Formats: sequence, C-alpha cells, structure tokens
Amino acid sequence: MTSKEQFPKLDARSIGPTRDALHAYARVLGDWLKSCRPKRKHWWHASLRPSLTGLTTGVVDAGIDFELTLDLRESRLIGRTADGSQMIEAIDGQPAAELAARISDFLTANGVDSARVPPGDSYGTDVFSGYSTENANRMGAVIRAVNAAMTRLRYSIREETSPIQIWPHHFDLSMLWLPGGKIEGQDPANEEYSDKQMNFGFVFGDDGIPEPYFYVTAYPLPADFPNVQLPAGTEWKTEGFSGAVLLYKTLIESSDPKGYLLGLWTKLLAAGRSRL
Repeated sequence: MTSKEQFPKLDARSIGPTRDALHAYARVLGDWLKSCRPKRKHWWHASLRPSLTGLTTGVVDAGIDFELTLDLRESRLIGRTADGSQMIEAIDGQPAAELAARISDFLTANGVDSARVPPGDSYGTDVFSGYSTENANRMGAVIRAVNAAMTRLRYSIREETSPIQIWPHHFDLSMLWLPGGKIEGQDPANEEYSDKQMNFGFVFGDDGIPEPYFYVTAYPLPADFPNVQLPAGTEWKTEGFSGAVLLYKTLIESSDPKGYLLGLWTKLLAAGRSRL
C-alpha cells in the first residue's frame, strides 16, 4: 500500500445517500446505548466504537449481554447475545424504523426487558435510495484509517482523553483531549460546559460542509487560537463553528497523508496546551 492509499478515495458526490442511511442506522444503535447504559460524562455511554468492519455498540449489559454491529464491509446489521443467539439483516437503504423494529424484536425475544426498548418514534420511514454497498465499504475503510491515525495521536497524550468514538447524532468520528482544568464561572458538576477540552474529529459531510472533512476545535476558544499558522490545505472556519478544517480530498492529495494529519493534530495539540 502506498502512502496515498493509506486513506481510500471517496466520491463526495455519490456517498450522500449511503452516509445518510448509515447515520440514521447509527442513531438507532445509539438510542439503545442511551436506554441501557448508565450515563457517563460527556455522553460517552451513548457513543459507538469503530470496529474491524464498521462500527459497534460494544458489549451492552441489559439483563442479558448483547452487541449490535453495523458491518460496512458486507452492508449488514448483526445482533448477538451472550447465549449465542444471532440476527443478520442485510442493509440496502431501508427505513431506519424497519431496522429499529427488527432489533427490538430480536433483543426482547432473547431476554432484554421491553422497558429498555427506545421509543423509536423519530426514525422515520424514508427509503435511502442510492444506498451503495461499495460506498459503505469505502466508508468503513476510511473509518479504520482515521481511527488508526487517531490512536497514534492518543498514544502520545499523557493527559486524559476520551474513547475514540462515533457519535450517532452527527455521525462523526472523534476524540476529546481533556487537560484537566475547569472553566471559571461554569458549574463544575456540568462537565459539558466546565471541562476545558479539544476535539479532534472527522465527519463524512454535513449541512455546513457537504463533503468529508477533519476538524479540530477548542473549548473555550482562546482568543489567539485562530492565529496559529496552519499548513497549506488547512483553514480556520468561523461560520457554524470555530475551528481548523481540512477537507478529506485535500489530505489524500498530499504526498504523505498520514504524516500530514498527525503533524497537523500534533501542532494544534501543542497550541492548545500552551493556551487552555
């Protein structure tokens, strides 16, 4: 594999329906986490984790242990319970409500208390026409590549970091760095607003930026943070959110994508250390 192949090519124009479908399915899995796990700070209990083939809930304790996985390599939803029961449902762009009902039927039939079932009234019945197994496979490969780079960054950090996680509500892969300080004037019991932090993330596109991109944000944003000199190809964004943005297509056009990305993250982490 060459350096340029470390991160697979993505056609930003064609992945939209696949991205939107997987986002909707990820929300279903995230709702099961919220209904079955006790709350952790920064909502870490409700986030998914990268897996070898896509993304997963990990093991969930709900009377009987279970795991739900979105296999992006084979475009299928896999449910497993500790007693060996298994369900496999092909993913082809069907409404999220259909997958939610299938999961609910499987888990409750295998011992999960029906009181744990998420409400499921917000998933909708939209069909994601244009869903592509090939695009889902590529997106899974991108998740693995970004996760590998983010893991390298995480290993270099001595302070607390979050898990590397996939957020169902925005469908972004991200990691928080928490230097340990509290923000003056904020309730220290509310970690969302009181913990100083930086967020290193990747998203397949959203309403603000419709193509895949990396982002780095800091909270609270130091006044001179946007003055940090960025490498060519990365820019400061101020509309919608404030942070450094690197388009995925720009990264894979560089001569050393992994080196560029780790260099960018390391530079911004150092800038955050000296300012937060």
